[in-house]
Amino acid sequence: MKVLFVTTEMDDFVRVGGLAAVSAALPRALRPWSDVRIMLPGYRDVVEQFTHIEIVGQCAPLAEMPACSLGRASTRDGLPIYVLLCPQLYDRPGNPYGDEQGRDWPDNDVRFARFASAAAELALGTLDKNWAADLVHANDWQAALAPAYLAWKNARIPSILTIHNLAYQGLFPRESLRRIGAPESSFHIDGLEFYDKMSFLKGGLVYASHLTTVSATYAREITTPELGCGLEGLLRQRSDASELTGILNGIDESWDPRACVQLAQQFAPGDWEGKQANADYVRKQFGLALSRGPIFGLVARLVHQKGIDLVLSAADEIIEAGGQIIVTGSGEPAIEQALVDAHRRRPDAIGVVIGFNDGQARRIFAGSDFTLMPSRFEPCGLSQMYAQRFGSLPIGHQTGGLAETIKDGETGFLFSQPSAESFLGGVRRAFDAFKAKDRLDSMRRSAMARSFSWDLSAACYNALYRKALSL
Repeated sequence: MKVLFVTTEMDDFVRVGGLAAVSAALPRALRPWSDVRIMLPGYRDVVEQFTHIEIVGQCAPLAEMPACSLGRASTRDGLPIYVLLCPQLYDRPGNPYGDEQGRDWPDNDVRFARFASAAAELALGTLDKNWAADLVHANDWQAALAPAYLAWKNARIPSILTIHNLAYQGLFPRESLRRIGAPESSFHIDGLEFYDKMSFLKGGLVYASHLTTVSATYAREITTPELGCGLEGLLRQRSDASELTGILNGIDESWDPRACVQLAQQFAPGDWEGKQANADYVRKQFGLALSRGPIFGLVARLVHQKGIDLVLSAADEIIEAGGQIIVTGSGEPAIEQALVDAHRRRPDAIGVVIGFNDGQARRIFAGSDFTLMPSRFEPCGLSQMYAQRFGSLPIGHQTGGLAETIKDGETGFLFSQPSAESFLGGVRRAFDAFKAKDRLDSMRRSAMARSFSWDLSAACYNALYRKALSL
């Protein structure tokens, strides 16, 4: 079975959010069953990491989308990677989606439609003469039009679209239709049209053979007005037709505190001196005062969805009760600034580093007693899984993947509403557990014993691929 996995992020090369971790792990977990090949845009960060990229095909211009080349390379462990080479679209500073100030590129419609249309051509065998796909697996709005371009070519290749976060939809003005070579007939309520704009994500929701999202709970939540982002009607239709499946993400095997080389000290369940060595290390790194109180870690994209405002509103109570807070991540400038201001007010008790470094994140999980995850909604979430493996008990809102992966009172704490009062209830329960050493020991051991292997997720995707191919 030949599968083209179409994504705009991959941990090996470029990371913005959780999509990068999934794109690095899931295709590798699928390799026992399939010839999986990944397709990425030729960002500077991607192209620079290969010593050799073999050009295998050329895409002709389409509408206002420029011609481009398709290159093929592979990772160190032999995973085939296709790279869409078009310097005028992808060789830019900043992140994959925007400039160094965090503003979206104004031509993102052209950038990602070019990517999706090239993915469709590759799948059909017109770009790499030695390979065509049996199935296309597209991820999020940036790749969501790949199933649409296949449909517009009357191709019979099945496609899966995974929704990693429904809130990001790829909305553009109606004129974009012409720029990307989409048929005028596709702009209607049962096509790309969304409140008189064009929605890339909706295109995928309409044209993909099957939809998945990253937890069963989120698959239910997005069929409701509260979390459906205006697309709940369409999603309910697809769900009722058994064409929407929730498959929980996994995490890779490197999240093992007994073997992780990036920790200040490796440790096993019950070796709380080893865990304490990591706590001492991160306290020193972040300039916090010596303390016997708990450390609350926050490793997240700093955006409204993640409930950072709830953490800021609870900070005084956490500190007064003897706790300290350590934050790392990047995101919305106003939220970054609010965290920096909180650190300036209490540099002894609040440590903040804007930016993301994998080793530092691992040491925060290893050194913290609790991990804060007050997300307003959370399709899957990975931090709560990382935290449990490293003996940091997550405090999470009972939503999406958090509800499925945190055992309340056993491996972490769930709270019911995304409100300051409900969140503080979870924080207070954590303080109570911290004071009861036997209970803390038991919860840490239970958390560290959890397995979040990709093998189960990969088996579910493999079964879904085979079902799509048989229809």
